[in-house]
Amino acid sequence: MSNSDTTDPVEKKYPVPSLFALGLQHVLVMYAGAVAVPLIVGTALHLSKEQIALLVSADLFACGIVTIIQALGIWKIGIRLPIMMGVSFTAVPSIIATGTNPELGMPGVIGAVIGSGIFVLLVAPFFGRWVRFFPPIVTGTVMLIIGLSLMRVGVNWAAGGQPMIKGPDGMIPNPAYGAPFGLAVAAIVLLSILLLTRVLKGFLSNLAVLMGIGIGFAIAIAAGKVDFHGVADADWLRVIHPLAFGWPVFEFWSILSLCAVMVVMMIESTGQFLAVGDMAGRKITQRDLTRGLRTDGVGNIIGGLLNTFTYTTYAQNVGLLQITGVMSRFVVAAGGAILILLGVLPKVAFISASIPSYVVGGAAIVMFGMVSATGVKILSKVDFAANRRNLYIVAVSVGLAMVPVVADNIFDQLPAAASKFLHSGVLVGTFAAALLNILFNGMPAKEPDEAEEGQGVPAPAAADLA
Repeated sequence: MSNSDTTDPVEKKYPVPSLFALGLQHVLVMYAGAVAVPLIVGTALHLSKEQIALLVSADLFACGIVTIIQALGIWKIGIRLPIMMGVSFTAVPSIIATGTNPELGMPGVIGAVIGSGIFVLLVAPFFGRWVRFFPPIVTGTVMLIIGLSLMRVGVNWAAGGQPMIKGPDGMIPNPAYGAPFGLAVAAIVLLSILLLTRVLKGFLSNLAVLMGIGIGFAIAIAAGKVDFHGVADADWLRVIHPLAFGWPVFEFWSILSLCAVMVVMMIESTGQFLAVGDMAGRKITQRDLTRGLRTDGVGNIIGGLLNTFTYTTYAQNVGLLQITGVMSRFVVAAGGAILILLGVLPKVAFISASIPSYVVGGAAIVMFGMVSATGVKILSKVDFAANRRNLYIVAVSVGLAMVPVVADNIFDQLPAAASKFLHSGVLVGTFAAALLNILFNGMPAKEPDEAEEGQGVPAPAAADLA
């Protein structure tokens, strides 16, 4: 029996035209998220348009490489399932906190990304044993915190950027901040996404964010508010040069902050692996889980070297698998190849970098809100009625995590090491939730077979992590 006729849906191969169309569909589903992260980070770090365009190109290029590794596998890396990899929103607060530190900047971001990738590679074989310390009460709380922390970034984007910008004599008020036109376009983008989500069905509904950004972009162009400077002069093809922002700076607290975020992302990835395995009729073993998680680590290292950020499984593409029923890993690998092609087309990157901040801000409010909503969804599995102590875990963890968000300078007079730790709301919230869970609910019990590498991941874990 040929591979094209195999009964295993994961190994099914398609003719090249079908492969391209199905792969492009995966790219369209994840493109808005993949482009939004470098736009958000680049603007928050006050990078030039050319540098933001570089981030977009590098991000698409790295997305493609990591996706192919995950789908096809290399040695003991890659789960060999139809898993689309993309840059993660979850890490954005930690990345912005590092990048806006004048002593670190982008070299500090790159160092933290690479350092967290090495951390994931080291802990991936043991992660199945550690998942027990992150039950739904912890992961749900952390996801809620991440979404709330991101919201300030999204709101500032919708308002036209940061309230204060650099002037000739220091920081001055941003005259474009809160401009009625920008607020109106952000509101139109937000409403468009909601209406499109309500009206469209199936695959098209997955493109609501991309369409909403397109509507806002079109309005801004018609109003003469878009500067396409650099698009005409950009080359048609560009080689992605590693370490374009200089050699990485490895700073302990920045790396630790991103490692804490990666733990949450690894738990999310585990849930996605289990979901895809269930859809494809494959039992996910501890060995499979390790190979899949190693790809997260390799993705970070590749991303850092290529001037971009952290990578993880994209949930929207898992949803697309459910909608279409196409489980072929070769389709996803074709999507990865398309992303690589887009990454070496600078004109595409420059057009993306030309999108005004208030356009992306309207979409960011939805996307960041969905991160918090995901946390609420996970917390819905927690029993708050019979165990009221769980309320304290959520309440205190969220409260502590919001301190640096609402009061930027509150820890400035503390020793430098303590200040850097406490200024990361995600890091504080993660530690608080994990420790409070142990305090109120005791040390989580070990799974009896979790040490067996070849054994399947226990079914209750799949239910908790999905």
